[in-house]
Amino acid sequence: MLMKPAIKRILASTIILLTFSRLLSAQEASLHCRAVLSDSEPPSAACDRSENDPDVDNGAVTQSLASQTTKNSDGDWVQKWMRKVDEARANQPHFVSPIVTTHVTLVQQYRYDMSWQQDPAGGSSTANYGTSRGLEIIPTTRLEVGIFPPSYLTHQPSLPDGFGDLSFQVKYRAFSATEGRGDYFVGFFLGGSLPTGSPPNGIGHAILSPTLAVAKGIGHWDIQMTVGANLPASGTNLLGRAIIFNTAVDYKIKGRIWPMLEQNSEFWSSGTLDGKNKSS
Repeated sequence: MLMKPAIKRILASTIILLTFSRLLSAQEASLHCRAVLSDSEPPSAACDRSENDPDVDNGAVTQSLASQTTKNSDGDWVQKWMRKVDEARANQPHFVSPIVTTHVTLVQQYRYDMSWQQDPAGGSSTANYGTSRGLEIIPTTRLEVGIFPPSYLTHQPSLPDGFGDLSFQVKYRAFSATEGRGDYFVGFFLGGSLPTGSPPNGIGHAILSPTLAVAKGIGHWDIQMTVGANLPASGTNLLGRAIIFNTAVDYKIKGRIWPMLEQNSEFWSSGTLDGKNKSS
């Protein structure tokens, strides 16, 4: 049966439209793939490009994708670490760092202190640059690790200047609660020093310092306390063993000012200072 001219024209128009639509879709997909690849983003699964396509440098694409993956992995690692730090801080009270006493809570910071001490009896003075402070990081929600570079000490008038010992500290947060939920902290610390310096600036012996730390917030008052010991690995007959008590009390004024009072006491057993004590 012969088709009427009108029907033939309709069929021809339909075929042309379908063919043009297919060509347009293929062109849009190709442009999309090229745009994605030019922006160094992973291509969509819908972009089925031929490996022999001369417009695509497969080696460059692979290198770009590998570089993007590395960057994303590095970013993810840092973000995960920062989330752990935020979680640790969110599960403990927010006390001000004491000047001398070890900060009771877990902190992530780099701290550098300086001190000057005068000996009225001997007429000498000592300047300490660093005071065994340094880098403190929070690798997990319950741990803090601190590495403290050797301090540099200068003496007047006659003792030689030089570097002290390398120190370290690991803090473990056992129990804690934020403000409004108890406002307390209990932790166990293990610190120490390695004999990297020479006397009189270094001690000359390795020392371990286990410590119990507790803190409590009561209204506008914060109380931080540590009880620890300095236990020499060698040279006990010379250095002796020391028990150390530190207390810091501060009062919060409108959340901006924290006047603080510290008390530090040290008691020696055995060694050349056996039976003596010192408070400051």
